[in-house]
Amino acid sequence: MSGAEHARLAASEDPGAAWRLWGPYLSARQWGTVREDYSAGGDAWTSFPFDHARARAYRWGEDGIAGVCDRFGFLNLALALWNGRDPILKERYFGLANHEGNHGEDVKEHWWVLDGTPTHSWMRVLYRYPQAEFPYARLRELAAAAGRDGREPKLADTGVLDGDRFFDVVVSYAKAAPDDLCVEITATNHGSEPAPLHLLPQLWFRNTWSWGRDPRRPSLVASTVDGRSRVVTEHAALGRYVLHADGEPTLLVTDNETNEVELFGAAANPSRYTKDGIDAHVVRGRAHACQVVAPGAASLPGSKAAAWYRFDTVPPGESVTVRLRLSASDGHGDPFGPTFESTMDDRRREADEFHAGIAPHASPAERHVLRRALAGLLWTKQHYRLRVRDWLDGDPAQPPAPHTRRAPGARNAHWQHLDVADVISMPDEWEYPWFAAWDLAFHTVPLALVDPAFAKEQLLLLCREWLMHPNGQLPAYEWEFGDANPPVHAWAALQVYRTEIANGGKGDRKFLARIFHKLLLNFSWWVNRKDADGNYLFEGGFLGMDNIGPVNRSEPLAGEWRLEQSDATSWMATYSLHLLRIALELARHDDAYEDVATKFVEHFLGIAQTSTTFGSARRGIWDDEDGFCYDLVSRTLPDGTVESHPVRVRSMVGLIPLLAAAVLPPWVFTELPHFTARLQYLLDRRPELRRFVTWRSTGDGERRALLCLLDEPKLRRVLDRMLDEREFLSGHGVRSLSAAHRDGLAVEIAGQRHRIGYEPGASRTPMFGGNSNWRGPVWFPTNALLVEALRTIGTFHGEDFTVALPSGSGRAVDATEAADELARRLVRLFLPGEGGRRPADGRRIEATGSPLWREQVTFHEYFDGDTGEGLGAAHQTGWTALVACLIAR
Repeated sequence: MSGAEHARLAASEDPGAAWRLWGPYLSARQWGTVREDYSAGGDAWTSFPFDHARARAYRWGEDGIAGVCDRFGFLNLALALWNGRDPILKERYFGLANHEGNHGEDVKEHWWVLDGTPTHSWMRVLYRYPQAEFPYARLRELAAAAGRDGREPKLADTGVLDGDRFFDVVVSYAKAAPDDLCVEITATNHGSEPAPLHLLPQLWFRNTWSWGRDPRRPSLVASTVDGRSRVVTEHAALGRYVLHADGEPTLLVTDNETNEVELFGAAANPSRYTKDGIDAHVVRGRAHACQVVAPGAASLPGSKAAAWYRFDTVPPGESVTVRLRLSASDGHGDPFGPTFESTMDDRRREADEFHAGIAPHASPAERHVLRRALAGLLWTKQHYRLRVRDWLDGDPAQPPAPHTRRAPGARNAHWQHLDVADVISMPDEWEYPWFAAWDLAFHTVPLALVDPAFAKEQLLLLCREWLMHPNGQLPAYEWEFGDANPPVHAWAALQVYRTEIANGGKGDRKFLARIFHKLLLNFSWWVNRKDADGNYLFEGGFLGMDNIGPVNRSEPLAGEWRLEQSDATSWMATYSLHLLRIALELARHDDAYEDVATKFVEHFLGIAQTSTTFGSARRGIWDDEDGFCYDLVSRTLPDGTVESHPVRVRSMVGLIPLLAAAVLPPWVFTELPHFTARLQYLLDRRPELRRFVTWRSTGDGERRALLCLLDEPKLRRVLDRMLDEREFLSGHGVRSLSAAHRDGLAVEIAGQRHRIGYEPGASRTPMFGGNSNWRGPVWFPTNALLVEALRTIGTFHGEDFTVALPSGSGRAVDATEAADELARRLVRLFLPGEGGRRPADGRRIEATGSPLWREQVTFHEYFDGDTGEGLGAAHQTGWTALVACLIAR
């Protein structure tokens, strides 16, 4: 591929490359994270609440609106606003903590990532800012009154945006060079009356000096000379940067230090000027709360500055624009001369050229969705910093950490090796501003469409020694690194590898080998830690699917009972097949991998055999009466026999076995004789394993094989349920719980009765905080895997294997056609349908007739199983960005 952005990518494959130095790495929320929690009880949300954020220095990161920072998180640039009515400066998005939201934590504001390129040479974000006073208290009241049966209230539900009484604030970034950022901020009054607006772009250093570990202080000095306003910064690692501010703003300077007097009643503050000094000066009129730079003079050194632009009135329909330039050099003459506009124009045009090559066959509406999805995914690359040992111990210059931090079973106490300061792909920038292992694996698949180097680096990153546990476990997420997420990294690595081949004709074998070696350690951890009896049945815990079961699967059952999980077992069968495919690919050029390939085919066959024979009924996770797979509760009796009972809840845990399918192409049997011989040996001497291997001959006498956890009769029965619109298949994807359970059902588990029922929308149970729900809605990650599994089956069987779609319709399609139909249903969530409404917009304000709302595409965490309305985290273009892959295929 050619083009300016492709050239920049080619020169920037290394994570430390110059074009990757600056990006959207600034989080939208740092408060309420585990990193900032130093409480004895481990309640992150109340330890550092939103109300502290404006006046309290963060320890590990920063946050802001539409902001950027360097990849080390030292110097930050973001937008602050004031409408003349708000009680505080609008410096960060507002949302509710976990105990405040009626379904858990929830951001309340409206913003959208409009565009972006992978080197961040071009980025655009739209923030919708109300002209009325921001209703902080009202949003808390609405959430408290809504209850679990109510939908999450958003800012628009308070009425403050009625009549389009808001400013649309578009922030655009264009790099003139890797360390030279042109910034344009345009605010448009969409209301019917004139309205005031204050724009305060802010530049500040993360506080690295207050903790007793590094006393060095960076320098920040602002001045206005000859009508030119600028802020000059010096940092030991970054060097010198200058922020130029066009026009004649008032420059304000303070320190990024905690206001201990106001927050904690201390006798004095560590600095005369505190983090909230600019807020106090602008909003509360405290003249001496910060330094005000007079024309011709310079401020005293500080660590936070703002360029204060005051627009006393913006007429209806009119716009105001502010221009900035952040550069490591003053050598470009007039910072706002012709090069500024040409840079903006060039980067916008280059972005159009770059995206034009992705999915050229797609419709304009599909390309719009794809571009927005990729832009959102690129925007949620964030700087993540945490040294667990220091977090556990506390800092020398701060009060000691509570002793409970190191108590047995305390959060993350066994992850003292974890020491990370990297740019990581996050699920979203507000609700999940931290990495999650299985989320990240899904992110890399659409990322590979535009930035395969970053996709590969991310997969390798979680396997590096400063993140992966010495025992081989991958860290789950900061709330509990020791939780187990589904093992999908091998699948993601294969997808990234294949995408590179499809787009460039060549795959990165070195990457494949590097990830394979690390995943060998992780696979061993699963086998040693999650197969308690060594019987090839696995107990993975909740596995990221939160409340999908009648009981909390992260907790042990009563007495001697154990939960043998259909999904954990099937995930491991699938993991075996993905590692097998990687080993086979590597063995084509290095026969040392041929032996290890046999290891994984034997693992798969062992799991497959046990999954059908375990327990007192000798049928494993398969239930022949229902034609479905279930979790089992089992215990070993005194005589050594195993008593087991299925948990007859038809949910996604019974569809995961479909994922355990892999095609062995003809080259395997012609190029890898030792592997072929071993496979044949196993099948000859253990004929009971033959049902998991299906053979087909090609027209020229070659043969290929399908390894599948479900034999053909079982496969048909499970697909019959999955494609039944009365059960799993909705108009917008596969539900996570069968709609046949609408009236609820009771099941007995370990001698106790539990109830569970189909919940198409937001969760009605507080299990796992209640802000996500696997009891009925559609989730993109598992749906994308099901699409891929159907394609695998279709690739092997072709037209010889057909199913009814939907079940009972009499319309026969092959598995590839079924995959295409499922993909279409998923994509339709975001496409304008009847009346121009996108199903994902549901009953929210985005579904109104106003083009100001309808043209924006919102990507949610999951989707209502009946209506398709987006639910959960409201800006999760993380794994929901998989829609880009479905469109681009």
